[in-house]
Amino acid sequence: MKNKIIFVLSLLFGLMFINAGLNKFFFYMPMPENLPEKMQKAMSAFNEIGWIMPLVGTVEVLGGLLIILPKTRALGALMILPVMVGIVLTNIVQDTSGLPFALVLSAILICIMYQNKEKYAPLF
Repeated sequence: MKNKIIFVLSLLFGLMFINAGLNKFFFYMPMPENLPEKMQKAMSAFNEIGWIMPLVGTVEVLGGLLIILPKTRALGALMILPVMVGIVLTNIVQDTSGLPFALVLSAILICIMYQNKEKYAPLF
C-alpha cells in the first residue's frame, strides 16, 4: 500500500513539473493578472536574460520524467530539489499566496527523497 501511495504521489508530482517545464517553452498557461509587481519584475528579468527559463524548463521536464519512473526517482528528486528550493523561496520572499501549495510539493519531494535515502548515501 505504501509503495502505491508513493507511486501516485510521484506520478502527480512528476506530471506537475513536466507541465510547468513545457509551459516555459510553449506558453500555453496564461500568467495571472493579479501578480504582484515584485513578481512581475522578477519574471521579466528572467525572460530578459533568455537562457534561465529554458534551462529551468528542461530541468523540470527531465526531473519530472525521472521521478515518474521508480528506477530513476532518486535522480529526478535531486534534479528537482534546487528548483523546489527556488519555488519555496520565491513564495516566501515575493508572494506568499502560493506558499501552501509550494509547501505541499516540498513535502512530497522530501517524502520521495526519504524513500530513496539509501541511494544518496554515497553522496555523503
